[in-house]
Amino acid sequence: MDTLPSAPDGHGKAIVIGAGLGGLASAMRLGAKGWQVTVFDRLDRPGGRGSSISQGGHRFDLGPTIVTVPQSLRDLWATCGRRFDDDVRLVPMDPFYKILWEDGSTFTARQNDAAMEAEVARLSPGDLHGYRAFLRDAEARYSFGYEDLGRRPMNRLWDLIKVLPRFAMLRADRSVHAHAARRVRDPRLRFALSFHPLFIGGDPFHVTSMYALVSHLERAFGVHYAMGGVQAIAEAMTSVVQGQGGHVVQDAEVNEILVNKGRAAGVRLTDGRNFPAEIVVSNADPATTYTRLLRNHAVRRWTAPRLMRSRWSMGLFVWYFGTKGTRNLWPEVGHHSIVVGPRYREHIREIFQTGQLSEDMSLYVHRPSVTDPSVAPEGDDTFYVLSPVPHLGHKDRVDWKAEAEPYRQKMLQMLEQRLLPGLSARVTESLIFTPDTFRDRYLSPHGSGFSLEPRIFQSAWFRPHNISEELPGLFLAGAGTHPGAGVPGVIGTAEVLAKLAPDGPHRWSTPSALPMAAE
Repeated sequence: MDTLPSAPDGHGKAIVIGAGLGGLASAMRLGAKGWQVTVFDRLDRPGGRGSSISQGGHRFDLGPTIVTVPQSLRDLWATCGRRFDDDVRLVPMDPFYKILWEDGSTFTARQNDAAMEAEVARLSPGDLHGYRAFLRDAEARYSFGYEDLGRRPMNRLWDLIKVLPRFAMLRADRSVHAHAARRVRDPRLRFALSFHPLFIGGDPFHVTSMYALVSHLERAFGVHYAMGGVQAIAEAMTSVVQGQGGHVVQDAEVNEILVNKGRAAGVRLTDGRNFPAEIVVSNADPATTYTRLLRNHAVRRWTAPRLMRSRWSMGLFVWYFGTKGTRNLWPEVGHHSIVVGPRYREHIREIFQTGQLSEDMSLYVHRPSVTDPSVAPEGDDTFYVLSPVPHLGHKDRVDWKAEAEPYRQKMLQMLEQRLLPGLSARVTESLIFTPDTFRDRYLSPHGSGFSLEPRIFQSAWFRPHNISEELPGLFLAGAGTHPGAGVPGVIGTAEVLAKLAPDGPHRWSTPSALPMAAE
C-alpha cells in the first residue's frame, strides 16, 4: 500500500477517485501536466474492473481481456516520457476469436483480409460484396467517430451541433445490426458484424451504427493480449504515476467530494480523513459521483431521478474457473470463443428490454492459459466465461442469490455440449460474479457491466461530461463519460479530460524530463 501523502493544503494537488484504467490514465496525464496526484481506490489492487483475483494457483482476470488499439496506450505513455512496450508485453491474437453457432457452423475472425474474405465466402458467397462495403462503412465511422469525435471534448452544445450533419450522413440513427443487415443477408454474418457493442454494454439492435467502427479497429490494429492480463497494464500505469511523484493508495474509499466556495476542494475518506486538492477527478460511475459522492451538493442536470430512469448497460454473469490437467485437452479451443445460443434478437430483447432471465444463453469464453501459462498451474487451465444478463433496475429483477447456481449449472451444461466435453470432471477452482457483485464491488448502478448504455442520445454531448456541469474543479473519467466504455474508450476519457483540465504548477518543460524524475 502506498504511503498517504501529507496534505496541509490543496495547492498543486489533484485527487483521482478510483484506480480503474480511466482513473490511472487520468492520473498519468495530470502528472504530465504538472499536478501532484494522489489516487484513492477502495479495492486491494489497481485496475478496477480490469483487476484480477488469484485463487488456488489461478489468476482470474476479472474484466477486459483484450487490447484493440495499442497506439492509445503508447500515446499515453509517450505523454509521460515513457515507452509502453518497455513496461508491458502485448501479444497479437491470431485468430482473434472463433464464433460457434448451434447448427455447427463457425466463423474465425482474423486480421488478414484474404482470410476474412475466405470465411465470408465459405458461409455465404453472395455476401462478399456487401461485406467489403461494410468494411468501408466501418472505416468511415472510425475516422469520424474514433479519431475525431472520440478524441475531443463534447461538453458544449455547439460541439454537438457542428457534427450533426456528419452524423446524418453516416446514418448514426440506424442501429449496428440494421446497418449490417443492409449489407449482408446471412444471419450468421449479421451476427458476426453486429455483436461487438455487447462488449461495451450496448444492444446491437438499438445502439448507433457508429459502433460498426469496431470492425475497422480489429482490422487496422489487431486484437492483443497483455501478458499478465490487463492487471499488468494497471500495475504499469501505477508505476508511471509513482515515478511522477504521485501516489496510488489502495484500500482507501472516498466517502464524499468536498466543496468549498462553490468548487471541488478535495475528498473525505470513509475513515474520516480529509485530503484537499485544487482539482478532483472521479473515475467512479457518474451516477455514484453525483448521487453519492456529491450527496451534500445540489445538482441540476444529473439528478438521481434522471440517472435512474436512464438506459443502463446490461448486467454480466461471469464464471471464473480452473481446470486440472487440461492444457492439452480441447486443442481446437483457442484464446477467445463465442458460443452463440439459438436466438439473437429475442434474447437481446429479454436482456435489455424486459429484464427477463432467459432459459438459453450466449457465451464469451476466455482461455488465457493457451497464450499466458502464468495464469494457471503447470498443465492446468484458467477460464473466464461471460453471459450477458439483465441489470438489476428492471421491475422484476433477478434474485441472484437464488438463481446464480442454477444458472452456472446451465452454463456448464452448454459448455460441455458445445465446447468443452468432460468439463465438469475437471473443474477445480470456481468463482462467480453476478450483477449483485458489480453493484457491491464496483458500486455500479443497477449492477450494470458498463455504466450508461451507449445509445445515440446517451453518447457524446448527451453523456455526463468529462468536465463536470455541476461543480467547477470536478472532472469525470471512465466508462460513464465521453467517449465511453471499453479499454480504448476509458483510456480516451483521460485524453479528453486532459484537454479540459488546467496545467498544474509543476508542469514539466518536456516529457523527456519525466524518466529522470522517476529515477
